[in-house]
Amino acid sequence: MSPEPLFQIHLVLGYVAWLLCFGAYVWPWLRSMGRVEAQRAIATLHSFRFFGLVFILPGVVGPDLPAGFATFAAYGDLATGVLAILALLAVRVRPLFWLFVIAFNLVGIADLILDYFHAIQANLPAMAGQLGATYAIPIIYVPALMITHLAALYLLVRPTAARALADIAAAS
Repeated sequence: MSPEPLFQIHLVLGYVAWLLCFGAYVWPWLRSMGRVEAQRAIATLHSFRFFGLVFILPGVVGPDLPAGFATFAAYGDLATGVLAILALLAVRVRPLFWLFVIAFNLVGIADLILDYFHAIQANLPAMAGQLGATYAIPIIYVPALMITHLAALYLLVRPTAARALADIAAAS
């Protein structure tokens, strides 16, 4: 089998496995926590995104890994990881904490979406072998990151939306 369908199968199954794990274990755990604790748990996972710099580390990835993909992915991950670390450091200053939580989630989601776009433009699935040791990142790590970003945004919006509906109902 050629690299392209293998990569696509791995990517889809990575999302399936993480969604099953997330639904059974992580989501109930996050929902049982307070808002700050849940966001701290998600920020802790994303604080390791500095690891994405490995996409531009010679010898770890193949020499023909498209620079347009690798460089953007590396620095987008670094920016998201630094913002997540800043959120963790700012937890005692709540307005700053929430600012960094929103920032790392928006930057992180934008980074992942743009990484998918760049990967498609560069035909990365056909040259997946160029990912070398980083092959596991888009297959195993990225699905968990995207799922937790979406969960974080939901947890950010959910209480606000519920309060707004309660205010509307009370005013009627």
